[in-house]
Amino acid sequence: MAVEFVQVDTQIGVQDFPGRVGLQAQGMFPAGPMDHLAFRLANALVGNEPGAAALEAPIGRFAVRLHFSGLVALCGADGAEPTLNGAAVPMWESVVVREGDVLSCGAARGPGFRLYLAVSGGLDVPVVLGSRALHTLAGIGGWHGRSALRGDLVPVGPQPAEHRRRRVPQSLRPGYHRDWEVEVVRGPQADPEFLTAADWREFTSVRWRVSLNSGRLGVPLNPHDFRWARSGGGFAGDHPSNVLDASYPPGGIIVNGDVPTVLGPDGTTSGGFTVIATVARAALWKIGQLRPGEDTVRFREVGLAEADALAQHTGFALDHLEVLP
Repeated sequence: MAVEFVQVDTQIGVQDFPGRVGLQAQGMFPAGPMDHLAFRLANALVGNEPGAAALEAPIGRFAVRLHFSGLVALCGADGAEPTLNGAAVPMWESVVVREGDVLSCGAARGPGFRLYLAVSGGLDVPVVLGSRALHTLAGIGGWHGRSALRGDLVPVGPQPAEHRRRRVPQSLRPGYHRDWEVEVVRGPQADPEFLTAADWREFTSVRWRVSLNSGRLGVPLNPHDFRWARSGGGFAGDHPSNVLDASYPPGGIIVNGDVPTVLGPDGTTSGGFTVIATVARAALWKIGQLRPGEDTVRFREVGLAEADALAQHTGFALDHLEVLP
């Protein structure tokens, strides 16, 4: 049983959730899906554990031949118009497939940017350092430590005794936008020591443009003329954004000179730049759906209590899938 790639136009990789946790002190971010919500929902729709290995496809544009009989589910960006043997199939619900079927997906027109394909039984790729997730920078995990190529046969795990089709109700599907609001927690290096109060107000009020150079390592935003609360970085460097090397949190927003960048799941774990804010874990899925060169984002500050509440709310849809006849 396997998934065979018959068309690959983008860097499609195998991911699992939550990825390769516990190795940040050794210099490795966890990898895993950029949009953990669509990823987990796709897995739940086909009866897998939410963290089972599945495919992440930026913008879509792929076709796979399915060498098994079971279920598949596609979640994520709008406008990809998936088909099964040429006939349209819905997103956000499981679809019955048979041996030899071909699932095709066009370019997602958006809103949203990434698509997630889960198959019943999960993708049975080797576990490397505790995870099946592809870490693109390190070149480990996934399928042979790289993105998918035409002709690849990625193994599928054993099928369950029975398959139950499910759907994410329309009211519980995540909303995708062209202009996003993303929740962040202040710091660890914000005002008043690093930024001015005016800097922070601007950071959380202006609309930031997502750079064309966005990817799994990070999502750069447009340059901004911060005032800064200090004249330089002292021993760390001349620019006020410089600090002595320190650890970076996943989803941290670093400022390199005047360019804020949201760190992605394959990003660097430490460096010499300020981390002015950190994306709330529950909101990280939104970063995965930001469309490079097109979307904008505004950051909204939340406290730790609200960040925890958001995490509980984000998982609500996973427990309320609709069983189809």
